[in-house]
Amino acid sequence: MSETWIILGATSSMARAFSRQVAGEGARVLLAGRDIDDLKRAATDLSVRGAKSAEAVAFDARNPESFGAVISLAEKGEGMINAAVFVGSMPPQEDIDADPSLIDGTVIDSFTGPARFLQALAPIMEARGGGTVVGIASVAGDRGRIGNYVYGAAKAGFATYLSGLRNRLTSAGGHVVTVKPGFVDTAMTWGLPGMFLVASPDAVAASIMKAMKKQKNVIYTPFFWRYIMLIIRHIPEFIFKKMSI
Repeated sequence: MSETWIILGATSSMARAFSRQVAGEGARVLLAGRDIDDLKRAATDLSVRGAKSAEAVAFDARNPESFGAVISLAEKGEGMINAAVFVGSMPPQEDIDADPSLIDGTVIDSFTGPARFLQALAPIMEARGGGTVVGIASVAGDRGRIGNYVYGAAKAGFATYLSGLRNRLTSAGGHVVTVKPGFVDTAMTWGLPGMFLVASPDAVAASIMKAMKKQKNVIYTPFFWRYIMLIIRHIPEFIFKKMSI
């Protein structure tokens, strides 16, 4: 069956790995992001890897006027339209503490921009009888921690949005997978202190593909983060507020 994958934030390491996975299955791939030259090079690579077709298209989560062109291009393909959201930004918490205006961009990139895009795409998916949405949330959204609570709050909001979207699209035959990665070897996490058990983007992409095929709703990747976050969520608040994690 013919299908189109929209990859938002397609220049990220995880997005590149995931794009290679869906290209290998013969999908039509739309690489959406801000660096068009980079995306064009990636599109050429995906065509060699088996994509039915691969195109670069401009997308900026902070510019809603860029959304329509991505959706219009997706509509030109036959079959289901799917979307994978890898968009997000994570300024160091100390930078946000010094300049609270950075909160706005963090929330737009990591939550409201992608949510607004998906809200526009949802009726089209419903009209075509389904499709899949992969949304990258984060373990950081499971509990506010002193080191990245603004980013965590944005990702918590996005995870809640994805839960509601899952309720909506399920009735139309669609599905939404919420992905909560732990530490992944990406540009966003490079050089951060306290990194441990770091996963490769390829491993994360493989786990997402497996989750889609099994119709999973929420996954932690690598899997052991489910148990790490279970412990963190259950630390009593009177103890947790004295911790620096």
